[in-house]
Amino acid sequence: MTRENQDKVAIITGGGSGLGRDITEAFCQAHYQVVITGRTEKTLVATVEDFRDRYEAQIHYFVADGGEEDRVQEVVAAIVDKLGRIDVLINNAQAVNTGIALEDQTLDDFRLAINSGLYGTFNYMKACFPLLKESKGTIINMGSGAGITGMAGFASYAATKEAIRGLTRVAATEWSQYGINTNAICPAVLTPAFEEWSKEHPEEYQAVLASVPARQFPDGATHVGGTCLYLASPAGKMITGRTLDVDGGQNQRP
Repeated sequence: MTRENQDKVAIITGGGSGLGRDITEAFCQAHYQVVITGRTEKTLVATVEDFRDRYEAQIHYFVADGGEEDRVQEVVAAIVDKLGRIDVLINNAQAVNTGIALEDQTLDDFRLAINSGLYGTFNYMKACFPLLKESKGTIINMGSGAGITGMAGFASYAATKEAIRGLTRVAATEWSQYGINTNAICPAVLTPAFEEWSKEHPEEYQAVLASVPARQFPDGATHVGGTCLYLASPAGKMITGRTLDVDGGQNQRP
């Protein structure tokens, strides 16, 4: 990517760690002005300092819980005041309790997933809409194969991610007329937590890896971040209302 993106602003929720950090890195490398949000200031600061040092990135952070509508509106207003525009919104933040059988899940488990994931996604989409309408921008929401495949132990997470995919399609139907393309990505990447699990459970990991036709997991920055960059580029603007699986072929479907 050239410096043609240097005047564009991308918001990445949950951008301080895991996949969100990988996507943040991709947008910093592509010379976007990047704003990351999340609930843990220490993590956000570490990411900002790292990418400023490595890429001379124009990157900023705000501590925010996406489930708190008033705080999201404050953050978006502050971003506009500071940077003047919003071109890309990537809703990645998600808190969840997993590994719990459906019959053992509690309403608190569901509240955690829904507040951080579904409500957070909705709050940022709604708050950013006027700015994205002005810039004819892009929205990318993170889904999950857990909902598509009905993964055991992930009831609250799967339900939340499927709701986010539904919200994505409605936004595509209603907002495409304003030049906003809205899509979901279902990623399967080797996050630090997954990598740690793979070392602790090598046989189980090999079984999971065998289910991936590519026989490797996508890289967060290169493959998921790169897909986000494509969807935000002129070439990707006519893709809207879709779910893109960036998973090495693991969850193929018609």
